[in-house]
Amino acid sequence: MKDAIKQTKDGVILDLDISPGARETAVKGYNPWRKRIEIRLSERAEKGKANDQLVLFLSGLFGVNSGNVHIITGLTNSKKSVKITGLKIPDILKVLAGNEH
Repeated sequence: MKDAIKQTKDGVILDLDISPGARETAVKGYNPWRKRIEIRLSERAEKGKANDQLVLFLSGLFGVNSGNVHIITGLTNSKKSVKITGLKIPDILKVLAGNEH
């Protein structure tokens, strides 16, 4: 999973593979071939609803303000990179290890 997480000077970048329109919103796991963390969202990918849900889900999951979560690439794609400011890689790994389905 460490392949999908990169430390920056002010936070962490997560490489994600998003599946909108799922039954529940959850961290599905890690895809070793794509080197991305898989996340399912219950919102459909229309009019930015899934992106909004992703930001809120990640802010709640990692206990940060939603203003600290930024989609930096992939706004209209299922493959996204998200930057979370104020966290370090061990913080991310600890949370993800307890939330995989």
